Amino acid sequence: MNFRNFITIFILFSLFSCGDQKKEDVAALLKIWSGKEILFPTNPVFTVQDKDTIDFSMSGKYKILTYVDSIGCISCKLQLEKWKTFMEEVDSLGMNSVKFLFFFSPEKRRDLLITLKSERFTYPICIDKENRLNELNHFPVSDMNFHTFLLDKDDKVLAIGNPIHNPKVKELYLKIIQGEVVEQKDESKVIRTKVDIGKTSVSLGNFDWEKEQKSAFVLKNTGNKPLVVEYVNTSCGCTSVDYSKEPVQPGKEMILNVTYKAEHPEYFDKTITVYCNVETSPIVLKITGNAE
Repeated sequence: MNFRNFITIFILFSLFSCGDQKKEDVAALLKIWSGKEILFPTNPVFTVQDKDTIDFSMSGKYKILTYVDSIGCISCKLQLEKWKTFMEEVDSLGMNSVKFLFFFSPEKRRDLLITLKSERFTYPICIDKENRLNELNHFPVSDMNFHTFLLDKDDKVLAIGNPIHNPKVKELYLKIIQGEVVEQKDESKVIRTKVDIGKTSVSLGNFDWEKEQKSAFVLKNTGNKPLVVEYVNTSCGCTSVDYSKEPVQPGKEMILNVTYKAEHPEYFDKTITVYCNVETSPIVLKITGNAE
């Protein structure tokens, strides 16, 4: 492995939260996938909302590939509204050489089509009914971080991770695409503080699925430096978070106001990921309940 690839892996490793996996496992996966060529099915069919087959070229100086399997909540995994925002940002920077490749392999095709229509997602997609993309590449089942890649023109992996779920991955993707020098930040120079969280999980109990539910998490700055929240990500579009963007001074509190609106009756288990300047960042919070 050359020095450049080693640095790339080191940077990528710093972007992943390893709460549920051993760091050694993540490092091993990064070493395997960095620089690897992604194989695509022969003549994949692209459509817009599964209506008309279109002539869609996958060629481009850079490609952002995201693969979504049939396991779990489709709308939670897709996060289409955030993808639209990211794509608009890329276009605004004049990056016409970037192709977005969406490969969906849903178990329930109808659920996917409903989501595409309700969120007015009109970018070309490939509905991979036979899951051929995964069969060719064998993506890790246990880690969705390894289902989204930044590829070069030869389909080789330049970076790994979902820019929609992780702002640091997004920053890395944009730097590579714009030709900027990618360097590992000196984490020792980051001003950090400490937080105390009264509770990291909230149960909303049983409720009418058509009624919006609200809850809150309190983060108290127990360190001696200002607490700065860089970004808050939710695992589903049905969950939103409102909070003050101002730094929280030592001894003061920040309130994260969470709103949950069920799309249909279900038992749910949603996460809220808070990226901030503390050693334990990102902080993962959870809401659960039964929308009847």
